[in-house]
Amino acid sequence: MESDVRILLADDHPIVRQGLRRVIDEEPNLTVIAEASDGRTALELIEKLRPGIAVLDIDMPVLNGFDVARAVRDRRMPVAIIFLTVYREESFFDQALRLGTKGYVLKDSAITDIVSGIRAVAAGEHYTSPAMTSYLMTKRRGVRASGDAPVALSTRGARRDALASLTPTERRVLTLIADYKTSREIGEALHVSYRTVQTHRTNICTKLELRGNHALMKFALDHKADL
Repeated sequence: MESDVRILLADDHPIVRQGLRRVIDEEPNLTVIAEASDGRTALELIEKLRPGIAVLDIDMPVLNGFDVARAVRDRRMPVAIIFLTVYREESFFDQALRLGTKGYVLKDSAITDIVSGIRAVAAGEHYTSPAMTSYLMTKRRGVRASGDAPVALSTRGARRDALASLTPTERRVLTLIADYKTSREIGEALHVSYRTVQTHRTNICTKLELRGNHALMKFALDHKADL
């Protein structure tokens, strides 16, 4: 008989955890042994309970998913990591791979993908949501078709000039964003409130003319060397 796969679920949204747990618990040989709503609790539970697989949201309070995965790797804990995320950006995916992650599941398809991901990882394989794989392939085909054309120098130069309009605190916030820090973690580092960090983020986006849910993160990563 196949042995049970013991699973930790970590996400700061209880509805997400409840939905995933219901799907997982309906499967034979898959058992959710604990839940966590922040990264620090997740890490403590991993150390205490030693699950076979930890399903971690990337964007969690206290410690984000990358921080937890880094600690798991550095402490050589025998647990496989599956990231659960809304992020399709290649930079996030590459960061996950560098941390030794075994799975990368998109939240918008998690209900249908999570069991397949867990079973693949439990079998020693890697798993990526099909939608993410399709997105990366399409993007890379597009880059090859365009001849790897660089971003227009005028646009890049204008954005770099716009950096000069940021206050020292705003540049510090942007630097921390490039280090994959959440707003709560940035607030702790700067000793300011979460709301103040959100105001800084809004002001930065306005000055840099950034629009879209993940535009600020992408800009921070693309211009990390200039900060």
